[in-house]
Amino acid sequence: MKLPARKAVAHLRAVDPVFAAVIDRVGPCQARAHHEGTHFGAVVRSIVYQQLSGAAAATIHGRVLALFGGEEPSPRALLRMDDTRLRAAGLSGQKTAYIKHLAAHAAKRSFPMERLHELEDEAVIETLTQVKGIGRWTAQMFLMFRLGRPDVLPELDLGIQKGMQRAFGLRRLPTPQQVLTRGAPWAPYRTIASWYLWRVLELPTD
Repeated sequence: MKLPARKAVAHLRAVDPVFAAVIDRVGPCQARAHHEGTHFGAVVRSIVYQQLSGAAAATIHGRVLALFGGEEPSPRALLRMDDTRLRAAGLSGQKTAYIKHLAAHAAKRSFPMERLHELEDEAVIETLTQVKGIGRWTAQMFLMFRLGRPDVLPELDLGIQKGMQRAFGLRRLPTPQQVLTRGAPWAPYRTIASWYLWRVLELPTD
């Protein structure tokens, strides 16, 4: 699902002339949210991908899914899987513990794993960060690229900080609070703005 790029780009151009120049350089927005599978499977994938290159993470994630016949496991199926088999698929001991902790939460009826899309943004973050191994950044990525929420600015993301530094010609890397302050006018389309800041880092330097 494409995010609301047309309205977002028009808004960003109107409120920030520097961002208008960024949009001109980067080109059309291609930001998308992916709704395939379950919310649980999407968060498992995000944990697997933490601190790994895309290719390495994809390989490990594929091996984990292979343990369940190539399908996303249910929380209870993951809980039943022996830790040694998950480790043999390439998961670290820490990530194995994290996805088991997530599965234990998701298996409870009181935990709204598959109803996260019904919650407001901050409630989604508050819910997910109850799980070991899921911090604010991971929850924000879930909001942006799983739920397609249009107004998320991941202030802790180093790529966002570097993109803002380059786009605005800042001498120093902005702090998370400075990211939020400078990005405030971009609301309610800060997800689209974030996509552009990441793409800035792919542009040739002058």
